[in-house]
Amino acid sequence: MAEHNDLGKLGEELAVEFLQKYGYTILETNWVFQKAEVDIIAKKENILAIVEVKTRSSLDFGLPQDFVKPKKIQLLVKAVNEYVISNDLDVEVRFDIIAVHKEGKSFAMEHLIDAFYHF
Repeated sequence: MAEHNDLGKLGEELAVEFLQKYGYTILETNWVFQKAEVDIIAKKENILAIVEVKTRSSLDFGLPQDFVKPKKIQLLVKAVNEYVISNDLDVEVRFDIIAVHKEGKSFAMEHLIDAFYHF
C-alpha cells in the first residue's frame, strides 16, 4: 500500500477514536454508495454526523479541509440521503470534517462541525 494510503487509514482510525472519546457511536466506516465513499457515519443523540476525514503529512500545500471539493460534497449528500432512507432514520444530518495533520512525531486534529452546507 502506498504511504499516503497508510497515512489516510491512520487519520481515519485517529478520527474514530476521537469521536468515540466525545460520545459518538460509530455506525459505519468507509461506507460506499455508488461513487461515494463516506469515511465515517457516527451518531450522537439525534444527530447523524457524516464525517469526511482529511489527513496530510504537512500543511505546506494548505489546510486538510480545503481539499473537500464541491463534487465530493454532492456525492456525500446523495449517499447520505440513501443511507437515511434505507435505514429509515429520523435524525438531523450534519456534515463534519476532521482535519488531521502531522506535527512532529504526533498528529494534530481539528473537528469542524457543520463544515459545509448541504444543498
